[in-house]
Amino acid sequence: MNRDILEFNRNLPAGRREICDLLSTEIQSFFKDLPDAENKLWHGAPVWFLNGNPIVGYDSLKNCVRLLFWSGQSFNEPSLQPEGSFKAAEVRYENLDKIKVDELAAWLKKAKDIQWDYKNIVKRRGVLERLS
Repeated sequence: MNRDILEFNRNLPAGRREICDLLSTEIQSFFKDLPDAENKLWHGAPVWFLNGNPIVGYDSLKNCVRLLFWSGQSFNEPSLQPEGSFKAAEVRYENLDKIKVDELAAWLKKAKDIQWDYKNIVKRRGVLERLS
């Protein structure tokens, strides 16, 4: 995993650090065997990419950790809430015990299988195309 992500997590207050450590471990475990996967801090937050396309990331907000799936609105998952004006969806965690690892694993699988092309959104002047 990218050192910047580890440092990001280390610099968080204890409760949020535990949440982010669990999220990063689960996400990294899922993506570790995919040759086209990468992870880095992007716009100041940890993000995982496939073929240069953002897939999943998280950020520490004032009172919680937000887990964001760039194509999450297409997952048809009631626990994920729409975010923004494109296809992203999020869930917010205030406590570590709210994270359901099996649910997270299912979302990660969908994130790999269902993708919108955010990588080329600027080139397409704000128009998203479905990749898979």
